[in-house]
Amino acid sequence: MPRILLACLAGFCFLALYLVVVLRIADWMLGLHWALQVPFFVLAGLAWVFPIRALMFWAARRPR
Repeated sequence: MPRILLACLAGFCFLALYLVVVLRIADWMLGLHWALQVPFFVLAGLAWVFPIRALMFWAARRPR
């Protein structure tokens, strides 16, 4: 299986799982004070970038 296709499938599965987890936590967080909500939503909005970035670099790397 080509590396790019594998990275796309892995990225899609990761993002789907990440979305489910973050939405579950967000439902619980909405009942809390706004000062606790803001850091959560900022972190949740940015945390997915680093694994996807690593996956993109892995997919774009040239095979040996």
